[in-house]
Amino acid sequence: MFPTRRLWAAIALAVFLAAFAVVAARPLLLGGAGLIGAWVLTRQYRFLRTLEDGVDSLWVHQSVTRSGVRTTDTIPVTLAATLETDSPLAFDIDAGLPTAAVSDEPLSVSLAPSESTADRTVEVTWPVAGQHRFDEPTVRVSDGFVRETLSVGEAPTITVEPRGPRTIHVGEGGDRIATAYGEHEAGRLGSGLEPAELREYMPGDTADRIDWKATARLGTPHVREYEAATDRQTLLVVDHRASLATGVQGETKLEYLREVALATAASARRLGDPLGFLAVGDAGVTDRLEPDTTPATYNRVRQRLLELEPTSATPSDDTAGDDADSYRRRTGPDPTSIRLRSRLTAADARRKLSAIGGDLEGEPETGTEPDSDPFTSTLRPFYANRTGYRKRIESKPLYGAVRTAHNRGLNTLWTVIFTDDSRPAELRETVKLARSNDNAVLVLLAPSVLYEPGGLADVERAYDRYVEFEELRRDLARMSRVTALEVGPTDRLSTVLSSGRTRARGGRV
Repeated sequence: MFPTRRLWAAIALAVFLAAFAVVAARPLLLGGAGLIGAWVLTRQYRFLRTLEDGVDSLWVHQSVTRSGVRTTDTIPVTLAATLETDSPLAFDIDAGLPTAAVSDEPLSVSLAPSESTADRTVEVTWPVAGQHRFDEPTVRVSDGFVRETLSVGEAPTITVEPRGPRTIHVGEGGDRIATAYGEHEAGRLGSGLEPAELREYMPGDTADRIDWKATARLGTPHVREYEAATDRQTLLVVDHRASLATGVQGETKLEYLREVALATAASARRLGDPLGFLAVGDAGVTDRLEPDTTPATYNRVRQRLLELEPTSATPSDDTAGDDADSYRRRTGPDPTSIRLRSRLTAADARRKLSAIGGDLEGEPETGTEPDSDPFTSTLRPFYANRTGYRKRIESKPLYGAVRTAHNRGLNTLWTVIFTDDSRPAELRETVKLARSNDNAVLVLLAPSVLYEPGGLADVERAYDRYVEFEELRRDLARMSRVTALEVGPTDRLSTVLSSGRTRARGGRV
């Protein structure tokens, strides 16, 4: 509670009269100072009593037309105030707009002592993605002599999602998938509640597993299998390295993959699967959430996905020499090695390769001089290149992040990887690692040719590049327990596939 200028003037007058009464020896003036002081105290007391009644009857409501918008959207926000009973006080109310909200006009209303309702609506723009919570409206109350500031009313929230792609294709080789991104099956049979299949009795099956009704109906013993009840943990691995920034503003690789990741997270929440999150930047892991089924975890995963931005590239050979086959494609087969292979038995080859391995590690086999052997001299560059390739892959951010996650002892882990096709060798090794221990993997790939601003300038060349991407996707999908899907703009993919069909009709491959 603070005095206004008018009350300060009355207090100053009381002090002046008291001082003058002492100096001039005028007791009458001292009594006047006392009366003014009593009036000041009475005014403050009456204000407190009136303030309590006024606040109890005050209703303040700030509302938005919808709770979910996209960045740069402009929506009306309304601030309304109502007094259920008349009050001699004046109320000035300011809305509690979040810091991220932008408005050309202030959102505030006033209630004079004779007014009971007031409302105001302004247009508010939301340029920053995320979940924003309003503050409680600020209410300034005054009777002309005393004022007070307090917070009253509701504090709604609004979710602002990035302005991302509208037409997303998720599928295989140009064909859309028919199921939701996050749907999955248990993948194995065992004890559970959902019947899976009926099979004939086999030696070793216990008697309690026999389906006696089916046995009586079919005439031979049969066993009923049930879908195993699983609590499969879902781990979203989102690559947001610099290459994922490819694309026009609002339609980059990361923004398309983000939309699919949000849908996958929503599916995991609907199914009750434990959900974890792993973000990978150019320098390594940038964010991690352990799998859990709490509402707070689902909300945090969604929030982290909305806030994710591409990182800055670091000077490294991130893609150079990425493919282990690149060396062979550049050099081709060596005639000497071909002749040597025809002369060696398998046992000789294993022995000599072992010698090469020991020599490369600084521990050559006893009594062996690899450099004196033409076979060893010929194969050493290839073996050294293979060893260096393995070390390079293990140092890559995506591979290292997935290896760390799997080393934390997570069982029945379903890994969903969101990345692009710019690092095929690292991706292959990462997928192989993620599917170990009978785990399943879903790979969502963004083909670079569908995102580069000038990628469709030469449609025939774009189709050739898409065919190369499709070879990579199929290579991944051929691995057991691995599903690989493409994610891209529907219209650009249709343009590329149309070019391919035109070439096929023209007799070109």
